[in-house]
Amino acid sequence: MRIVFTKGPSTSYGIAVHRETGAALAPRNGPGGHPYLPHDLVHFLVEAEAGIKLGVYGRLAAGDNGLFWPADPAERNRASRRRKSKPVKASPQARADMARSEELAGIAVPVWEVRRGHAKSLPAYLRAHEVPPVVDHIVARLDEYADRWHALPVGGSLELTW
Repeated sequence: MRIVFTKGPSTSYGIAVHRETGAALAPRNGPGGHPYLPHDLVHFLVEAEAGIKLGVYGRLAAGDNGLFWPADPAERNRASRRRKSKPVKASPQARADMARSEELAGIAVPVWEVRRGHAKSLPAYLRAHEVPPVVDHIVARLDEYADRWHALPVGGSLELTW
C-alpha cells in the first residue's frame, strides 16, 4: 500500500491511500497542526516502527476504510448505508493496537520536540512516566522525516509504502 502525504498551506496537508485490498479511497485532508510532523505521518511512523499490525495503516491495508470514503460514489453510498445499519465493531486486538498507536504518538512527538529544541521540557503527563524504549526508534524515524516534510513546498509530497 502506498500513502502519499501532500503539503498544503501553513500546517495543512492531504493524504491519499493507494491500496491493493478494498475499495479505492478518495483522498482527504489531514488535521494539520504541526509544521514538521503531520499527525497522520506520525501515526504511520509509529505503527511501522512499533510493529502495530491493526492500527490505522494495517486496517487500511486489510481493506477497512477507516476515516476515508470510497472514491466511487456508488460504493460511497453503500459504505454509508452499511455504517448506519451495522456499525463496524473493531476486534479487541484492533482496539488495543489503535490505543497503542495513540499512546506512542502522544509520547514520541513531545520527546522529539524536546530533543530538537522545539520545546523546553516534556509535558507534565510524560515527566512522571518512563518512556518506552521503542520511543527512541520512533523519534529517530520522526527525525528522519521531519526536515524532509518541513522543506517541501506547498504541493510537494512524501510517499511511503506500508
